[in-house]
Amino acid sequence: MTYVVTEACIKCKYTDCVDVCPVDCFHEGANFLVIDPEECIDCTLCVAECPAEAIFAEDDVPAEQAQLVQLNAELAKIWPVIMQRKAPPADADEWLKVPGKLSMLER
Repeated sequence: MTYVVTEACIKCKYTDCVDVCPVDCFHEGANFLVIDPEECIDCTLCVAECPAEAIFAEDDVPAEQAQLVQLNAELAKIWPVIMQRKAPPADADEWLKVPGKLSMLER
């Protein structure tokens, strides 16, 4: 099983999760992070570190966000690996609890 970043990460893009990942399985887009399912070792360390509570085990992804499982796999193939924590966007806290952000994803 792998872990999946869901839409709560969009426009927040906190990178606390990157700091604790032992296998560098996170990939970075303009306003979103994804997890490479081929690299994730199911260690669960990233889950507790995510301020947006955006990371779920694949089997626990909310039904309305099921497409994020495939989207993480797809985007991990084209986005670069992120290995170090970065400052979040200046307006990240404003987007933290905003639902329905999938349409704002920048590919």
